[in-house]
Amino acid sequence: MRRGRTATAGGTAPARRARGTVLRAGIVIGASCALLQAPVPVTAAPPARPVSYQTDPEAERITGSPSARAGGPSLEPGKTYLDTISPGDLKFYRVTLDDTSNAYISAVLAPGPGNRAVASDGIRVSLFAPNGAECSDSNDIVFGGSTPLPAADYSTRRIGPGRDCQKKGQYLYSVEWIGSADTPAVQEFPVELKYMAEPGLKDDSPTPSASVTWHSHAPEHVGGAARDAEGGSGFNDATAIGHGIWRDRLKAGESVFYRVPVDWGQQLFVDAEFGGGATPGRTVYEGARITVFNTARGFVENADADHRSRTTRVSLDTVPVAFANRTSDQDETSAMRFAGWYYLRVSTDRRMPGTTPVTLRVGVEGTPGTAPPYESDPFRQGFGVADEDRITAGAQPAHAAPDDDDTREAVLTLIGIAGIGTGTVLVLGLAGWTALARLGMGRKRGRHAST
Repeated sequence: MRRGRTATAGGTAPARRARGTVLRAGIVIGASCALLQAPVPVTAAPPARPVSYQTDPEAERITGSPSARAGGPSLEPGKTYLDTISPGDLKFYRVTLDDTSNAYISAVLAPGPGNRAVASDGIRVSLFAPNGAECSDSNDIVFGGSTPLPAADYSTRRIGPGRDCQKKGQYLYSVEWIGSADTPAVQEFPVELKYMAEPGLKDDSPTPSASVTWHSHAPEHVGGAARDAEGGSGFNDATAIGHGIWRDRLKAGESVFYRVPVDWGQQLFVDAEFGGGATPGRTVYEGARITVFNTARGFVENADADHRSRTTRVSLDTVPVAFANRTSDQDETSAMRFAGWYYLRVSTDRRMPGTTPVTLRVGVEGTPGTAPPYESDPFRQGFGVADEDRITAGAQPAHAAPDDDDTREAVLTLIGIAGIGTGTVLVLGLAGWTALARLGMGRKRGRHAST
């Protein structure tokens, strides 16, 4: 409801519209006079995108213990920690778990400026119960290409009947360097650690089933105008995007991150086009890659370019988010186990020429479903999709959108005035106010004649 219009009284509708147009034009003219007379401020250029992974500025710096007996520093849920690892290192940390929550302890291996590594280099993360039992399969986090990329995954303790690691107590989390013996041991790689605790289900609640329908191919109806979205350097500054088309430009060897809200029952489709196809000469787009990580920074799946051309298209799709996915033997299904922000890493190889335009066609398909019966609020632990998340992800660029012909006319008046000298603007301003005064007199005469 536009109260400014419906609450206005007096005069006919055409007269009110005309008066509104002149009034807005007068305001625009007056503002233009002030702008033309005031000094033009110098606008600073936007900051350049970081060239390497930016760790959480609030992360606590710690040093893992080389001994399992010593245990190392303690990791608390919801907090982020920063350590380093060198080739040959094995480090331990302590994690205190209850007997109801699902625990996810992630590690991000981020190459810093000057780090040298090969595709098989990386780290192995593991979680052990107080009795020494391993709570889940150890996950290897490797760079996976000729260009070292920020990589991440987690170890988890999942609550469920017949599983190990169900008791509360102090657990051990380890991060071990794996890879080539030829990698220089004198260098240190940043490692960002984060512990997230997903609430358990209410007592006597049945495990939700994965009774959702899903597509096996990317939807064709993702349309609309492409919008600019400059990706962040990592998980901490990832740019929020949603269903739609988005544009960015990547340098050779660069990785950028975006985050997309994916709710219960929804699945994510990503189609990335590298290059524009119109660059003269032979342009090679080999080495382009897109990767999806889940809310707890667990690896979901990736897709690589496997051919050379002027335009390379890389696509992937996920299964719908479902609580029951966690019991699957397929890693790409098991990782789609909770609603929340899903992270998209887009990377180019360092051998790619110059700056590469990238167009992302993102589809979030499916009607948001109902969350499982958690025993406590999952949002407080970083899980779930809120209404403001969807707004953030789909926000249009801020601009003044005209809502009728009168406002558009006023905007065009402002554009026309922008190039006129101050003296002429003053004359036009006086003319506008004179027209307004005459309009008021005409309205008075009309009311007098009608009584």
